Parts: sequence; C-alpha cells; structure tokens
Amino acid sequence: MKTKIYFIIILLGIPIASIANIPIDSTKTTDKKVFTVVLDAGHGGKDSGKYVAQTAEKDIALNVVKLLGQQLESHTEIKVVYTRTTDQFLELYQRADIANNAKADLFVSVHCNAAAATEAKGNETWVLGIHRNADNLEVVQRENSVILLEENYEEKYVGFDPNDPSSFATNLMIQEEYLDNSIEMGANVQDRFQNQLNRKNRGVKQAGFAVLRLSYMPSVLIETGFLTNKEERAFLRSTSGQKKVANSIYAAVLDYQKNRDVNLFEVEQVRRELTGPSVSGNKPVYKVQISASSNKLEAQAYNFKSLPEISREKEGSLYRYFTGHVYSLQEASDLRKKAIAKGYTSAFIVVYEKGERRRL
Repeated sequence: MKTKIYFIIILLGIPIASIANIPIDSTKTTDKKVFTVVLDAGHGGKDSGKYVAQTAEKDIALNVVKLLGQQLESHTEIKVVYTRTTDQFLELYQRADIANNAKADLFVSVHCNAAAATEAKGNETWVLGIHRNADNLEVVQRENSVILLEENYEEKYVGFDPNDPSSFATNLMIQEEYLDNSIEMGANVQDRFQNQLNRKNRGVKQAGFAVLRLSYMPSVLIETGFLTNKEERAFLRSTSGQKKVANSIYAAVLDYQKNRDVNLFEVEQVRRELTGPSVSGNKPVYKVQISASSNKLEAQAYNFKSLPEISREKEGSLYRYFTGHVYSLQEASDLRKKAIAKGYTSAFIVVYEKGERRRL
C-alpha cells in the first residue's frame, strides 16, 4: 500500500517539475485590473444648466452620459460609475466625492456651452488651471454658479470663491500631478470631435472649475456644443446627435485607456535566459514619470519623497519629473509600485529607444 502511495506522489510530482523548467514569457501578466471611469452628467434637478429655446443642458448631458456608459460597460475591463442617472440635483462636492470614493482612474463631466454671440460654435474640453482671460472666467463662473444653489456653501467650500477661481491656487500644486494625463484625455476628445463629427475644435483649455478642483484623478469637463447656436442646438437635441457625441467621447476614453494598458497589469516575476551576443549598449531604458508641473524643481530625491535617480525634462511649458533609469520592464514596474506607495498615484512607465521617449 505504501509503495502505491509513493508511486502516486512521484507521478504527481513529475508535471510540477516539468512546469518549473518551462521558460516564462516576459510578456505574461496576471489578470487585468479594472479601469474605473466616473461619468458625470452636468447639472440636474433644480439646476437646469443652460436653458435655451426649451432645451435644458441637464437633459442633454444625462442622455449623452447614459449612451456613453452603455458603450463603456460592454468592456469587461472597464468599470463605469455614474454621479447621477436621473434628473437629480447634486452638489459639486458630492460629484467629486463619488469619484474619489470610487478611486477612479478618470473623471469625465459632460456639459453644453452657451454664449452671447449666437454664431459661436464648436467643442472645447477643460482641465483644471487658473483662468487666463475674461472668456475663460465667464465659462468658469457659469459652471461654478451651481454652488450658490447649495445650502451652507460657504462652509463646504471654505476659501473658494466661485466668482474668483484663482482663490484655490494652492490646490493646483496637488492637482498638477494629474494635469498631464488630463490634457492628454482632453486632446483625445477634441481630436475625435473634429475628425469624426467635423466639429470646430476650440481646443483644450485650463480654468478653475470647482468639480475638477475637488476630484483627485485625471479629470476633464467637456462642453459638447453651444445651445445658443441654432444649428448645434438642433444637433444636440436629436437622438442621432447625442449618439454621435457619446461615441466620440467613448473612442477618446478607449484611446486614453489603451496608452495605460501596461500600467493596468501586475507584471509577474519572470526569469529569462538571454542568448546571443551582448547588446547592453542598445538596450531600451525605462523610467517612471511621477509628475508633470509648470514649476521647476531641483531634480533631487529630497523633493520627491526620497525616490531614486530623479531626472527632469522640459517640454513646452511643462517640466516632467522621472524616477529611475533601469533596463527591464520588471524593474520599472517595481519602481512604479514604489512611487504609487509614496503618493504618486498617476505614475506611469516610459521607455527610451533610439533617442525617443514613448509612454507604455
């Protein structure tokens, strides 16, 4: 009997030993993490938003968000969270709380525009920043004015004046960590509206929207068109127009997520035997971007929570800050985890090959 038991144990052990010697592909990964998107239909309830020719912004925003959510929910790796799915009034801080509590990877707020000049048309996407001109301030004041409908708003938004977005300048240092990603998402939206719908591209802009200020993740506020423009109002009121708008934003979200696939995986420990001549001089170099800011800081560990090998690159008006200088994706993945643990939650991996930097 004992002999039979030993024989069975030996047989069971053979596959295990064989598997242990099989080379592991370095591209193998564990299950995907869920990419969480919070969809925010602007206004609602007693706050109609812009109201022109019996057309309420709150209704169009909600219809677009529902259509967008349906498309995103068809992807098993994407989780969709809504701030509202009915004609409900929500305070701005509540919308941000929903996103923050969901630990969202992306916050998308959908709105409609308006202007005194009825010929104004096109789409624009906003990210957080200080308003730089009177036009920006007008849009910000209009979107922030919902605060005045809230009870005890002075207590809820201490130090923030909805008519003077520069009053939250100190918050920008916290949010600048996400600015680069927000701008990228905004550019995706604008490109899709222009190329798919042939709409006028009014660009990605920065201003002090309260709902963006309170959301601690990459965030965009999309003005889908002008209700004060007769042609655009008819388009936004129509079912086909709303579907087209939702589809463009859907494609933009997928574009944004696609560039983050590497960082949505936990890379498994791998061991690969290298063969052939050494090519160490031509190896790609990996770094982890931890921040992008308009502020120039010394590229020293003490400015970045003691992370190793800090480097800085200037691109336009932005400074990009990186940690690490390694030669394997595994090392870069480990370093990214370390950066996230230290509070750089939007850290991502970049690779340098043939003198060019690209994001993984």
